[in-house]
Order: sequence, then structure tokens, then C-alpha cells
Amino acid sequence: MSTSYRIPIPALGFQPPVYACRYNDKPFELDGNLEKEFWRNIPFTGNFDDIEGGIRPTPRFRTRAKMAWDKENLYIGALLEGDEIWANLTEHDCVIFHDNDFEIFIDPDSDTQAYFEYEMNALNTTWDLLLTKAYRDQGKPVNGLELKGMRSAVHIDGKLGKPGSHNRSWSVEVVIPFAALQECASENRPPLPGEYYRVNFSRVQWKVDIVGGAFQKRLNKDTGRPLPEDNWVWAPTGVVNIHYPELWAFLFFTDEPKSSKDFAIPEDELRKWELRKLYYAQQAHLDEKGCYTDSLDALKEVLDRLSPCEANKTVADLPYSLSVTPHSFEITCPAADGKRILAIFSDGKTASFSAL
Repeated sequence: MSTSYRIPIPALGFQPPVYACRYNDKPFELDGNLEKEFWRNIPFTGNFDDIEGGIRPTPRFRTRAKMAWDKENLYIGALLEGDEIWANLTEHDCVIFHDNDFEIFIDPDSDTQAYFEYEMNALNTTWDLLLTKAYRDQGKPVNGLELKGMRSAVHIDGKLGKPGSHNRSWSVEVVIPFAALQECASENRPPLPGEYYRVNFSRVQWKVDIVGGAFQKRLNKDTGRPLPEDNWVWAPTGVVNIHYPELWAFLFFTDEPKSSKDFAIPEDELRKWELRKLYYAQQAHLDEKGCYTDSLDALKEVLDRLSPCEANKTVADLPYSLSVTPHSFEITCPAADGKRILAIFSDGKTASFSAL
């Protein structure tokens, strides 16, 4: 009997995008249109890719985003190209991805827990929530959360729900007060220049046909149900699951006109990825053997056997320490400065402690 693994090991290595988020105190008018002075010198991200990465076809429509900040807010703009512009949902906090949508994910302290999700469709219907943990770690969505002061707008270059209307794109703008995020941020405050958040964006795009002059989800002829949606993201996760926060992009805040090439992923984040690979192996070991293990060699064997990506089959040569109970584990290694310890726990959380 084959083993069904609860937490698949990603089919790509650690290669999240890096983006320099520039300070911008120009006047801002929220209307969803990115063709304005506020965004003029703010660069786009790279084109979004399939959530599984290069093993899947290039998305048929281009999607890009750009970000800026000031003392009070994080500003996000996105341009979603393509002529299939439609939306039906109008109730706040409904499941927006049943329509085509744009989604924002923010983990302010890079511990992969207590992170924010925001979804919106072309009608500017929104859904905001907090994830206590990733779903794979038995996280719960807090749908009652309302991100205080958050604002959004949509601009449509074409006509909503009208095929053949020379539709070109729809764009979004979202303003997120740091006051709404800082409870989950380091030191419970807004960011400072040089600090970073972990961020990802997703575009859900359903395959459609034109029926009776309107867009209709394309159906599977055998089941009569809609075909699976496409998931196009800024930072691919290597698995059809956006809730792998360890693979989200790095959003560095800068008060100087720096480019993304001026920032490097911190060494501690690289070491946390090595711990994360051992976390994947521990979860697979539990699925196979019914228990966690305190044997580093056993975890290395699991990675070598199960990792679909060559880069994830090994871990760096670091002095790891493993502690295991019948229902949990903790894996640690030294931080880059030698003064702290980095840890990962069985519920996926990462942390840093003083080594003294």
C-alpha cells in the first residue's frame, strides 16, 4: 500500500524573488489605475509563473505587480492582462477564488505563521482573513478578521463580463495600513528601512467558454464540473498550494532608490530553509513510520528518496540538534552570527533564540 503524504516536498529549490519596496510620499489617489504619477518610477515584479514553476506551461495571460510604502501604508498595484474579464460574487468575505481573482499574502515576521490573506475580484468584492498557521499544519482561517483601514479599487480596461469588447486588462490597487499588520510583525511595529516582509501574490484564472454572449466556466465533459483553475503566482511554491510561506518572496523596505539587486536573502533565512527540509522529512517519516525520529541520517535518507527536486535531496553541513517527543519535534542549528539559535517546530513555526 502506497503512503499518502500530508505535506508534499516542493518540486523546486529555495529561489524566492527579491523586491526593493521604495519609499514613496507622492500624493496617492485610489482608483485602481496604475497609469499615474505615484507609480511612475516604481518597477514591476517579474511576470507571474505557474504555481508549480517551470514544469508547467507559461501562463497564457501576463500578470505583474508593484509595491511602495510610506510611514503609514503599504501600497500594492497589480496589472492582470487578458480579455477574459468577469466577476459574479458580491458578498464581502465570500470565497472569492470561485471567480477569477487577485490574492495577496503577507507574513510580516517570516515565521510562516499568523499571516494575512486578501482576495479581490474584478467587482472589487473582497475577502480578508488571518491564517493562524498554514493549513498543512492544522492552521485555522480567522474569517472574522477585518483589516482596519484597508482600501482597494479596480480599474477595467474594457467591459466587465462582455466578451468581444476589446478587453485588455484589469488592474487593482490596495492600500494596507501598517497598523493593521504590525501585531504580527517583529517588535509589533511598522518596518524600518532594510527590514523585510515575506509576500506572495496569486492570480486565479478559470478556463471559460463564451455561451449566450457571456463567459461561462468550461466544464469537464465527463463530470459536468468546471475544469480546475489556473494558479499563477509571483513566487512559485513547487506544489499546488500557495500556503507554503517559506517560499514566498522577500519584500525589502528601502528609503533610497535601490533596486532588487541591492538586496540579498539573509543567511539566517538560508539556514531556516535547511531546517525546513528536515521538517518536510520529519513529516514524511511520521506518515511512513507513525513517529518522528531523532536520527539525522534517517531524515537525510527520506529527503534523498522522496524529494522531487535535486536541490532538496540534501541539507547543508550544519551542527543540527534534534529533540523528539511522541507527538512533536524541534530541530535547531546556529544562526549566522553564532550568538543565536534558529529553530523549527513540528507545527511549522520558525524562531530565533539567544544562544547564551
